[in-house]
Amino acid sequence: MSKVAIVTDSTAYIPASMMNGHNISVAPLQVIWGEKTYLDGVEIQPSEFYEKLKTAKVMPTTSQTTPAAFEALYRNLLESGYDIFSIHISSKLSGTLDSATQAKSVFPGAKIELFDSEATSMALGFQVLAVARAVEQGATLQECKAVAEKARPLTGVLFVVSTLEFLHRGGRIGGAAAFLGTALKLKPILELRSGKIEAIERVRTMGKAIDRMLELLKDRTGKRTPVRLAALHANAPQEANALLESVRERFNVSDIREAFVTEVSPVIGVHAGPGTVGIAFMAGM
Repeated sequence: MSKVAIVTDSTAYIPASMMNGHNISVAPLQVIWGEKTYLDGVEIQPSEFYEKLKTAKVMPTTSQTTPAAFEALYRNLLESGYDIFSIHISSKLSGTLDSATQAKSVFPGAKIELFDSEATSMALGFQVLAVARAVEQGATLQECKAVAEKARPLTGVLFVVSTLEFLHRGGRIGGAAAFLGTALKLKPILELRSGKIEAIERVRTMGKAIDRMLELLKDRTGKRTPVRLAALHANAPQEANALLESVRERFNVSDIREAFVTEVSPVIGVHAGPGTVGIAFMAGM
């Protein structure tokens, strides 16, 4: 029976400790800053990214993983005897899946399954890890696809940004465009839904935004268990830790399979902007 290797991209930004023991390869997206291009999470880390952002005269942009990068990664895995399950950031947010499709065409007949997570950050990460656990249990390529299809609607991201400026500038604002031009002090609550960023509502303070986000989280997860939770942040670790503690209070301890704080990758930071906090979840598997 063929072995299955998992390929994802750097926007998942799965903590290293959770990658251990799994055959997961990461294809980095790119941060473009003036004349320089950095591989996301490889040549530029979050701490360096936000420090550089403080004094930057030119704002960074991002670019998808190249077809050539995917081709090299796929070739290495195929030559090592693996089938490949390649699961990536929402195709509505990035052209990364398109690059993977181009790379797959170089290997006609090869067992490469491409999958649109319709997510990013740890909502993507939770899907990746669900597939990885299945692989450890001997899942075939098609069984991996079935696991991902089950996990995808059980995951989500809710988040609050300090400003819509970064989403707007990066062209990823989606349904949140409705909130542009409103009072600066209002905090927009946003959601990644069906692969796109959608606006939910605006509240007056960050504290109220967090409270409302927790209500929405309980609504989204319903009574499904177990619950996996990740408090996300873009250069706001204290806020994320406080958010995680508040989240824990809303659930029975026995219902939570894992809960942790993690950063978003520099590529996501380019679009979300510093100060963003959110919660990614998977409930029901």
